[in-house]
Amino acid sequence: MFHRTLILASTSRYRRELLGRLGLPFLTESPGVDESAGHDASPAARAARLARAKAHAIAQRYPGALVIGSDQVAALGDSVLDKPGNADRCRAQLATLAGQTAIFYTACTLVGLEAGVERSHTDITRVVARALTPHEINRYVEREQPFDCAGGFKVEGLGISLFERVESQDPTALVGLPLIWLAGALRGAGLAVP
Repeated sequence: MFHRTLILASTSRYRRELLGRLGLPFLTESPGVDESAGHDASPAARAARLARAKAHAIAQRYPGALVIGSDQVAALGDSVLDKPGNADRCRAQLATLAGQTAIFYTACTLVGLEAGVERSHTDITRVVARALTPHEINRYVEREQPFDCAGGFKVEGLGISLFERVESQDPTALVGLPLIWLAGALRGAGLAVP
């Protein structure tokens, strides 16, 4: 195994906490990528494009490093569920989600320019929300204030109570970083995980 600087191309505290689970030393850098909607064919394509752009933005600055880029796009039918940003939008988003199935596309790209590494993956998670009353939504939003989370909930917190079921091959993907895939990609790039 060799030692190479590992950089997470994100300022997300959720992704930083998830990557910390793998026990590898890493740095974080803001990729400075414009995340506004482009002309992607689908939410999955948008997530993949942004994950790759984030990884490459940092890899250009640190060609000797291994760089992880990730992005998540949530969709309810044809509508994208962005981070609500405030309580009113969060309540509206959860009211729309109630009784429905949303799909979360969590894309991850690992890039090492000098190492000749580029691997990408998109995890698909389906969340089936239970019927929610306005009182339940208000109480949840007041208690957890998930304004910086796609879909307007934190599945790793009280938000789990909003669902009938969550269908995923990797439960960490819904939080923001698919660790099962990423651990394998890092092993493939020569890092000792675990």
